[in-house]
This record gives sequence, structure tokens and C-alpha cells, in this order.
Amino acid sequence: MTEIALSFDGLGHAYVPNRWIFRNYTATIPKGRAFALLGPNGRGKTTLLKILLGVLTPSAGRAEVHGRVAFVPQLFQVSFDYSVLDMVLMGRAKHVGLFSQPSAADEQASLAALERFKLADLAHRPFHELSGGQRQMVIFARALVAEAEILILDEPTSALDLKNQALILDWIGRLTHEDGLTVVFTTHHPHHALAVADSALLMLGEEDYACGPAKEVLTEDNLHALYGVPMKRLSFDHDGHALETFAPVFRPHASSSRQASHAPN
Repeated sequence: MTEIALSFDGLGHAYVPNRWIFRNYTATIPKGRAFALLGPNGRGKTTLLKILLGVLTPSAGRAEVHGRVAFVPQLFQVSFDYSVLDMVLMGRAKHVGLFSQPSAADEQASLAALERFKLADLAHRPFHELSGGQRQMVIFARALVAEAEILILDEPTSALDLKNQALILDWIGRLTHEDGLTVVFTTHHPHHALAVADSALLMLGEEDYACGPAKEVLTEDNLHALYGVPMKRLSFDHDGHALETFAPVFRPHASSSRQASHAPN
């Protein structure tokens, strides 16, 4: 029988009475799977994450979380000049006494986590000097040493270049398949969800949503309804693998089309 990591039933929230952001949402997320949450700005993705994290009580329905949770925010900034190793060691806080210092074992566990992400040589660098992709992986390492079972990521590829986007997506796949972690992530990129998510939730409207296996839920029609932009699902071969992706259809302005048609060969 499949173990459940998170679930919610009849879930809804309204910051102002009777002005629902969403309601009657239901989903089940098995352990060791990646779950993508998609919706336009203002539809309630962050609100739903806050409910799953337990920092917000829903206005209706219930949510259940079965396991230790670590949260990775969209843009991780720190107010102090912590080193990379310090940032990872913070993940051991629950294992260290209130007035105690991290032990040698805690430091070794933190260095091992950094080594796994190929960041051990940056252990003593200031965290704020790292690139966005490196910062995300440091927070992943911190989640591992905290022995988290569920990672909740708020737009983990936001503001990253293509190379670092690919790196983060690769690690989402590794953490679910190799470590058995459950990963819930929000994204504005349906091709990212298609690439790594086992299942997805599309927040189409107040009581209108689509939830299920990612390859079934992420359709051209659903994404057009979600974003108001035509989407094309494309199939291609790469390195001997049959792959799929999505591309938005941005129609050029009529004058641009005329200029292109009169361009010299």
C-alpha cells in the first residue's frame, strides 16, 4: 500500500469572509514523489503552501502532513554574513541542545551533504557570494542534514539561468528517486513540471482545478485555460530518449510579420 506524505480534502481559504481564493480542493501526494503546483499570480499557490507548512489555518477543509518538512523559499536572503557551512549546520538545530554547539559529527554530516552537491570546496565562503543556483543547493543540503522527509519549494528555478534551472530540476529528480523524499514545488513553467513531476495540480479557478498524473493533467487545453496563452506540447528525440516539452505560442504583431516577409534573403 502506498504511503501518503501530504493530503488535503475540501480545502479552501478566504482572507476576507466569503471572498474565496480557492475552495473545495482535494489532492493526495504519495511519499517519494514530486508534485507540481501551477497557477497564475494571485490564484493562491503561496496560500496553499502556507497551509501545508502549518503557518496558516485554512478557512475550510483540512490538510494533513505525514513527515518532517523543510521549506525552500523563492529567493533566499540572509541578514548576517554566514558561511555556507553555517547555513547547512542550521539544519542540525533540532538535533543540538538549546545551549550546545554543533558537534564534530554534525559538522561532518554537513560537509558530506555539501560534498554530495559538489559544494564542499565552498564550505567557508560567505553564503551571500554564491550564485542563485548554488544557494538553492545549499538549502537542499540543509534539508538533508535536517533529515527532512518532505521538501516544499516555492518557485525553485525563479531568476535562475538555464544551466542552473536544469541543475535544480535534476536534483529534484534525484532527491525523490534516490532519497525517497517528497517534493512539492510551485512553478510557472509547465515544461519543468512535465519534466520532473509525477503529479500536478492546476489552480484553474476558485473551485475549478485539475489534479492527477502530470502527463495527463498537463494538456494544451488545460494550460491555455490556466494562463490564457495557447500552448503546444512538442515531442522530440534527444540522446536516444523520447521527450516532451511545452512551448507558449506568442503571435508576432502584424507589422513584425510584414517586416520579416520583406527581409532580404
